[in-house]
Amino acid sequence: MTEENQKPTHHDVMPSMAKFLSDLWFEGDFREQPHYLSEIFKRILETDLGDDKELRSKMMECIKTSEMLAETLEPFSDKQIQKACSKILVA
Repeated sequence: MTEENQKPTHHDVMPSMAKFLSDLWFEGDFREQPHYLSEIFKRILETDLGDDKELRSKMMECIKTSEMLAETLEPFSDKQIQKACSKILVA
């Protein structure tokens, strides 16, 4: 069976998450993402588009997820996060 035909297993989760965090680390200051999202969404909410309750709900979910990620990674330095991701990716 070729690799592309194989189904992912639970063993693939951590390397995938490590790659995600590693990529995120290179994208910029992820610790500021909740603030950026809040600012963007606040401006949207001031428009007619912001009256859409479903859209408001989705925006709040995005902010919550972003805040959870930032809080989870807050105790760690950028170097610690990069090192941990590198270790998982090579494991």
